[in-house]
Amino acid sequence: MTFLPDVSTLLTYSLAATLLFITPGPDMSLSLAKTMAGGRKAGMASMLGAMAGCAVHTLLAALGLSALLAASVTAFTVLKVVGALYLLWMAFDAVRNGSALNVKEEDRAEVSFWKTFFMGVGINLTNPKVVLFFVTFLPQFVDSHDPHVADKLMFLGLYFIALTAPMGVLMILGAEKVIALLRGHPKFMRGIDYSFAGLFSVFAIKILTTSAR
Repeated sequence: MTFLPDVSTLLTYSLAATLLFITPGPDMSLSLAKTMAGGRKAGMASMLGAMAGCAVHTLLAALGLSALLAASVTAFTVLKVVGALYLLWMAFDAVRNGSALNVKEEDRAEVSFWKTFFMGVGINLTNPKVVLFFVTFLPQFVDSHDPHVADKLMFLGLYFIALTAPMGVLMILGAEKVIALLRGHPKFMRGIDYSFAGLFSVFAIKILTTSAR
């Protein structure tokens, strides 16, 4: 199965994907807010919408990045370096500003499943951080000279969805406790921020030093 990365790469990617998922952002905030306002069904709808958005990002990234690689290995390498610099910026921003959890109180009411689903899709597709994540983060886990780069990019994107979906379900099932944990334990939140910053800095330095050889 040529689309599978090696075990070491997959484990590292799994750790990064998990850390990225538990770092609060617009997708998590929307899913938690909809769960509190419309119940678990609404939360699931929002989460599924976000996952659908990630699938679109995966397809576009795999096609676009593989086309770039086919056109120029140098251009692909430049993109990886730019991606590494962006990862450093994300790490710095996580330490400087911290995680963003914005769960607004809403009156409980019957919520349309599909309306909430497409809201989740829209939030995900228009979130610049998600776009940049798929364009700059996925290439860090493939070799510019790998003939199966498109397959591996597609696998990594879909694997991200498969890995984080169960965590999303657990988050929605325990929405009240998750919100209380994130809001009531600032040290825990800062721990997430520093872990995120440390891991992404390692990725960035690794790709920069590798490209400099």
